[in-house]
Amino acid sequence: MERVVDGFQIAGVAILVIGSLLALVKAAVNVRQGAPAAYQRARQDVGRAILLGLEVLIIADIVLTITVEQTVESALTLGLIVLVRTFLSFSLEIELEGALPWRRGSTASRPGAGPAGPLATDGDERGGHAG
Repeated sequence: MERVVDGFQIAGVAILVIGSLLALVKAAVNVRQGAPAAYQRARQDVGRAILLGLEVLIIADIVLTITVEQTVESALTLGLIVLVRTFLSFSLEIELEGALPWRRGSTASRPGAGPAGPLATDGDERGGHAG
């Protein structure tokens, strides 16, 4: 089972690295072609790679705790890791979608909603500055 955990960990890191690199290459191509909002798309693509990578790494931690290290300490450590990664995932999801998950349906139909909608940050059309 330790090899399975190692496989999930390698897969999670590979998703983070390869997904981010692909997003940056895609952004470079979009910038060269003069595509509007290339920066916003790059942020979203990198964010999606991070979200997927975090999910796979959580799987690795769960499998490790359930099958290899069956102690109270490892279970508490897993709980803390899952809480931190869940918070990160939640924050990234808000950043990518521009709305809280339970408000997505109500903000998607409003003009200006979406990635540059109610919770948009730097570089948006409401006067933010490009970072």
